[in-house]
Amino acid sequence: MAKAWHLMRRPQGMPVMEDFALKEQSLPALGEGMVRVRNRWLSVDPYMRGRMNDVKSYVPPFALDAPMEGGAVGEVVESRDAGFAPGDLVLHMGGWRDEAVVPASSLNKLPAIPGVEPQAFLGNLGLTGGTAYFGLLEAASANEGDIVFVSAAAGAVGSAVVQIAKALGMTVIGSAGGAGKCDFVRSLGADAVVDYKAGPVLKQLAEAAPKGIDVYFDNVGGDHLDSALALARKDARFAICGMIEGYNEAHPTCLKYIMRIIAMRIRLQGFIYTDYLAKMGDFYRDMGGWIASGQVRGRDTIFEGLERTPDAFLGLFSGANTGKMLVKL
Repeated sequence: MAKAWHLMRRPQGMPVMEDFALKEQSLPALGEGMVRVRNRWLSVDPYMRGRMNDVKSYVPPFALDAPMEGGAVGEVVESRDAGFAPGDLVLHMGGWRDEAVVPASSLNKLPAIPGVEPQAFLGNLGLTGGTAYFGLLEAASANEGDIVFVSAAAGAVGSAVVQIAKALGMTVIGSAGGAGKCDFVRSLGADAVVDYKAGPVLKQLAEAAPKGIDVYFDNVGGDHLDSALALARKDARFAICGMIEGYNEAHPTCLKYIMRIIAMRIRLQGFIYTDYLAKMGDFYRDMGGWIASGQVRGRDTIFEGLERTPDAFLGLFSGANTGKMLVKL
């Protein structure tokens, strides 16, 4: 019988295992236009923490005691839609489970690209890479020659930002925690790295960018955002992607240097991936080319088995991942 993870209660602060339950579920018989998919890869992402709260946001909250959702790559095992056949690999949102019955209209068939593994469509060719691409180039209007600061640069989105920026001729400073992750960010081509575990972010960033920064790609919030505000040059642009430092906290970022927004004419732009769906053709063209040329490469942190899905998710908040966090079924 199929199994799915359910959210059993709204987390208070950092989620704990008792907030989740793995339950068997009976899948419905296939009606017209429906497809049964057996999942191969599941994605866990920081935005899912927000869906665990019963608050109004850009996506609805997870329902209690119901299967959770998330990005997944699966194989079609049964179809009652002419557009899909058994064996097709598809991208869909029926994650946190091993099998799902979903409308064919909610599936995207994966193209066969030589040298590209299916899980890449959950990473650099999917939401992760698209978030990096659109955040850097659209929300932050980054250009060749800009000095770019990227927080969580060893993570899934941040590591893609570093590589895209370098491919387009920018100077890149990445932030990561610990020597191993800092070495990884350097291996991606970053010109300098801030180790937030080794000392104050502001001091290290000032040393790495003595002339200041033009662009900040924010995945963290907190003292990283404060430091970027403190060192922003005139007309700097900030892409506000996520503030993982505050996802499990009741108090907001202090923003001690927020007054510099006026003097430096700083532009802060919040965004989400779906804002730019009309430009997906540009993304696939550019990202596909960078991957093919080796200018952008992925790195995955993989947990094995459906039962490890909450562990993988919680690991996002303790720095357990380098690159994209995935669950392999």
